[in-house]
Amino acid sequence: MNIYVGNLPYSLTEDELRAAFSQFGEVSSVNIIMDKMSGQSKGFGFVEMPDNSEADEAIKALNESALNGRNIKVNQARPRGERSPRRPRY
Repeated sequence: MNIYVGNLPYSLTEDELRAAFSQFGEVSSVNIIMDKMSGQSKGFGFVEMPDNSEADEAIKALNESALNGRNIKVNQARPRGERSPRRPRY
């Protein structure tokens, strides 16, 4: 299951996020989204857990919990919608 994690501390590392979710089961991937220009965290990321029951347990336990001083938001990630084509700039 792909899990969205929001309101992350900007200083949080992927290893720290992996450790928080590993308490509930196997974590196959962790990705904190970074700003392309500054290289800083955007404050959200995604965790992939192969076992749905472990993922559900992690979501229930970690949603609204404190992680490095911030209450994080945790829920099942929604699939990305179809993007509309970009209009050319003139």
